[in-house]
Amino acid sequence: MANIKVAVIYYSSTGTNFQLAKWAEEGAKATGAEVKLVKVPELAPQAAIDSNPAWKAHVEETANIPEATNDDLEWADAFIFSVPTRFGNVASQMKQFLDTTGGLWAQGKLVNKVVSAMSSASNAHGGQEATILSLYTTMHHWGAIVASPGYTDPVQFASGGNPYGVSVTVGQDGNMQEDVEEAAKYQAKRTVEVASWIQKGQQ
Repeated sequence: MANIKVAVIYYSSTGTNFQLAKWAEEGAKATGAEVKLVKVPELAPQAAIDSNPAWKAHVEETANIPEATNDDLEWADAFIFSVPTRFGNVASQMKQFLDTTGGLWAQGKLVNKVVSAMSSASNAHGGQEATILSLYTTMHHWGAIVASPGYTDPVQFASGGNPYGVSVTVGQDGNMQEDVEEAAKYQAKRTVEVASWIQKGQQ
């Protein structure tokens, strides 16, 4: 699996999905894959960011993380997305990035890429599953191959048992309410494994 290239693409306002993305990066690297960790561009006005100390702090702490581009999508064999839910859908920052991929899609350059996704919300039924499935809708249009974790390993239940992808609940204190580190790493390893099967099948 050492030849697999993985783009871990995230949006995070206060850090939860950044942490999920970091765990996914670690999990993918543990397989020998080449990994890029990138964030989608922030769309919110600075005044909104400044009004939330946790948001402002996270933006400043991750200023050195490169922003995702279509070149990252073309480069990668597999993608792992991490994005918070917004009313049961992907955050607008992620949606805006996905909406820029029409050129790659039209050229067929996203076909057979392998993808999985993770999400978070502030309560247990806050739209995590709907958000992941909504993101996968775009992937189906790309012709990508969704490698959801399902129930392929008991570790998946550590994050609430979401078969579509790791999802977490974030408490009022800003901390994750599930033990998800190993589940996120496992999902990344599975994504790389499926990508390696696709790569071998195309050779």
